[in-house]
Amino acid sequence: MTTVTPQEAGAQEVAAKEVTARSAGRAAARSLLPRVDVTEDDQGLTLLADLPGVPRDKLDIQIDGATLKIEGEVAAFGGTPTHTEVAADRYQRAFTLSPELDGAGIVAELTNGLLKLRIPKREKPQPRRIDVALG
Repeated sequence: MTTVTPQEAGAQEVAAKEVTARSAGRAAARSLLPRVDVTEDDQGLTLLADLPGVPRDKLDIQIDGATLKIEGEVAAFGGTPTHTEVAADRYQRAFTLSPELDGAGIVAELTNGLLKLRIPKREKPQPRRIDVALG
């Protein structure tokens, strides 16, 4: 029978936590940040994100409050690769939208791995004249 001292038990627990953290880190490292270009004009923003290998059915775009989330899973290719430079199979990116942007009006288009999001600006209240009725 082996006796483990409290110090050894603590060291084993720390080692187990480090292995778990490394495993979680590898899972997180399997996601890539897609390259994104953002341009602004008077009507809103245009966001272009590179998502090569992501089909439409594996693309998820969500708006939660002021946070815009883009996630995409790379479609599996047939066969087994002999060499892989990037082992990630997912893209993930999140943006915080300013209050002047209208998240409800976002339009998305995916063409050949290029995601185009059009994010309109909210309409500013315009001054208006109020007619007074005679009583």
